[in-house]
Amino acid sequence: MIARIAARLSDRNRLPRVLNATIDYVANHPMSLFGRVAARRLGTPETPGSTAVTTFPPSEQRVLIAPVNYSGQGRAWSAAIEHAAPSIAARNMAIDVPGGFSFVSDLLVPVSVYHNDRLWQRRQLDAVASHATHVLVEAEEPLFGRLMRRDLRRQIEALRERNVHIAFMAHGTDIRLPSRHVTRTPWSLYNDHAVYTPRLEYLAKHNREILDRSGGPVFVSTPDLLADVSNGIWCPVVVDVSRWQNIERTRCSSENKLRVVHAPSASVNKGTPLVLPVLDRLHQEGVIEFSLVSGVASEDMPAVFHKADVLLDQFRAGSYGVAACEAMAAGAVVVGHVIDDVRDVVKETTGIELPVIEATPDTLEQVLRGLAADRNRLDDIRDAGVGFVSEVHDGRLSAHVLIDSWLKPGTT
Repeated sequence: MIARIAARLSDRNRLPRVLNATIDYVANHPMSLFGRVAARRLGTPETPGSTAVTTFPPSEQRVLIAPVNYSGQGRAWSAAIEHAAPSIAARNMAIDVPGGFSFVSDLLVPVSVYHNDRLWQRRQLDAVASHATHVLVEAEEPLFGRLMRRDLRRQIEALRERNVHIAFMAHGTDIRLPSRHVTRTPWSLYNDHAVYTPRLEYLAKHNREILDRSGGPVFVSTPDLLADVSNGIWCPVVVDVSRWQNIERTRCSSENKLRVVHAPSASVNKGTPLVLPVLDRLHQEGVIEFSLVSGVASEDMPAVFHKADVLLDQFRAGSYGVAACEAMAAGAVVVGHVIDDVRDVVKETTGIELPVIEATPDTLEQVLRGLAADRNRLDDIRDAGVGFVSEVHDGRLSAHVLIDSWLKPGTT
């Protein structure tokens, strides 16, 4: 049954070439006729200009992080900055996309307003230019929708003319160049034509040009992106450790099946079809009790991870991110493929070994059988994971990086 699910997941991501080409053209030419029509289909606000804009309390420095808030990270970095430096007021703004995952944000702007409310766009630009001292641009996305023909460089210049300091945060596919990674391993992320499209190559090159021309510090949210941003600075993702902890968690005894969970945000990107046959076989043998999780709201994920002994993270990009950190904080052991370069960056930066158990689609079965047979090792790894996230991903290191490398150089 699980193998059949894998086949469906793979087929679902293989759209006809003509349709992919059309999507790529519209995405690459947002101000073309077709791009403008696509934007209009997002809707228009009933009362233009009525949506709130970003405001700041009186502070020595005022920081805006915008406009995507992937996995709630914009808000998490803002909170980390304020906690570390009370003299800095930090706020985030994000686009509210219907049907997407909803994360807490200081300012959540409907997608129709962001793209099609010219009055809001101008009000937001004026509010940020007049009151912010620093702006962190996420994923090289325009800050003010389609204002100034959606040209991020022009929007940045408008802010710099008002003495606003600009930095960038690269998140992943926005800057990861597929052609650089396509032959790394047989299961590398971009070896699959369902993932490697001309759109991603164009996007990464376009955004790289923005970073090169715009200047300013460039941060990356995961260590693997340092391969694509040579001047990048790793700013770790942040999780609220207390939200994910489970003090009453019970030890997995030798009589119980190993409880294994896989919760891919994008199944093909995470390598789900590559590992489901292995999981199906181990599940049928009774070695593991496997659950494939999808469509679960963010607020319900702690309960999912608390019941798991092992989280299978990802097997293609060679790194780890928010989901892995949340699972470790919840006391689950994380298994996934992480390249040596990423592990080296983590160790050199923090002094701590990354406690993600290495596995590829070829070695996953052996790894899971080993964990199922050695429950004492499972407990040791679990403790190491909780300690790692508490030390590296609770916001303190991230705030230090942003403050020392950009906001107040040399003060921490």
